[in-house]
Amino acid sequence: MFDSLSDRLRHTLGNLTGRGRVSEADVDAAMREVRLALLEADVNFRVVKDFVSRVRERAVGADILESLTAGQQVVKIVNEELTALLSAGDRTFHLVGSPAVVALVGLQGSGKTTSAAKLAKQVVKQGRQPMLVAADPYRPAAVDQLETLGRQLGIPVHRAPAGTSAVDIARGGIEAAKRTGRDVVIIDTAGRLTIDDALMEEIREINAALRPVETLLVVDAMTGQEAVTVAQGFAAAVPVTGLLLTKIDGDARGGAALSIGAVTGIPVKFLGTGEKTDALEVFHPDRLAGRILGMGDVVSLVERAQEAFDEKQAVRLEEKVRRNAFTLEDMLDSMRQMQKMGPMGQLMSMIPGMGGMAKDAQAAVDRGDLRRVEAIILSMTPRERRDPSILNASRRRRIAAGSGTTLPDVNRLVKQFAEMQKLMRQLSGGAGRRAAMGQLLGRR
Repeated sequence: MFDSLSDRLRHTLGNLTGRGRVSEADVDAAMREVRLALLEADVNFRVVKDFVSRVRERAVGADILESLTAGQQVVKIVNEELTALLSAGDRTFHLVGSPAVVALVGLQGSGKTTSAAKLAKQVVKQGRQPMLVAADPYRPAAVDQLETLGRQLGIPVHRAPAGTSAVDIARGGIEAAKRTGRDVVIIDTAGRLTIDDALMEEIREINAALRPVETLLVVDAMTGQEAVTVAQGFAAAVPVTGLLLTKIDGDARGGAALSIGAVTGIPVKFLGTGEKTDALEVFHPDRLAGRILGMGDVVSLVERAQEAFDEKQAVRLEEKVRRNAFTLEDMLDSMRQMQKMGPMGQLMSMIPGMGGMAKDAQAAVDRGDLRRVEAIILSMTPRERRDPSILNASRRRRIAAGSGTTLPDVNRLVKQFAEMQKLMRQLSGGAGRRAAMGQLLGRR
């Protein structure tokens, strides 16, 4: 979602860091480009005005302009101000009470039902035992969807017979949670196509009856500035404690996601980064600012690696790298583990200095490059995977035919693997580098 904005900001700020001293005119020219980039990304114009004003005020100080690293300091200021822009309100996710009651509200189609399941999985990681409550008496399909997701995750779902009011369904869910020892209740409320009196009255009744410790507004980040209007409408009806922004992985302009907290004062607490039930991130303003400016987000990358990689397998893999025994079978296993971490474009954007390659990396996945590599490796015999040096011309032709690829594809993979082995030998050449590799491979 932030690719276009990120490209423009990196280019603009790169022009500043690529020179020695920076003049006030240089700062003004850069701020004009930053202003245009933010407005084109659909950031609220008042937010843009205040943001640019704050950056310029700090950047034209004598201590900055006279510095030999003025360009880098301006980038640091932009990063700090962007982080501040994203840091509205208390972002702590409170789970207080027995059970702790969390209500998800929002318009129909914003992704509430899927987000309820994602949030439940997130809560399980914290050692809690959630129950999902299908409090939408108007759309049986939404109830069925929540039950299906609950079965996939092994999380119970409370539903009620047709004709039961939303408030009674929610109350019944809390009672069921108490009976079964569940300590968190996540209520998936009904939505509408637009904000209307009936919807607002229903969520007011649920809030009055249950007093949830968290009321999260689920907002589709692809709806642009309309998302701000929706947030303001819900906040006027009930005490919304936080925002859960969905479809951050979409290709729409991401300005609403940047400005919604600043305009409404409601903190963003979670980001939905994909369709799978594990595609939910706790929102960290500094990490998102770093991604947008091309500075990466190594902390989130390591956290994903720790979740996706089996620890014992990671230890074995590191030992193989250390002994120079890394094979094509290990390469295939690593690729499959990497795919569990999320879209390749997202992963590349988390590596400092690699943000500009995120699009190319994702395009390679979309073209099926990884599937092609997998097909080639699977078309080899176990001995060939363990020892690619035996791959003569006839074996390579057989592999190409068996995998539905071409001989140049097979040759390219073998060459890339040889280069990877060489790189891994270099990486395993010192204690510090081995520790770093172990962390990136998922070791805690």
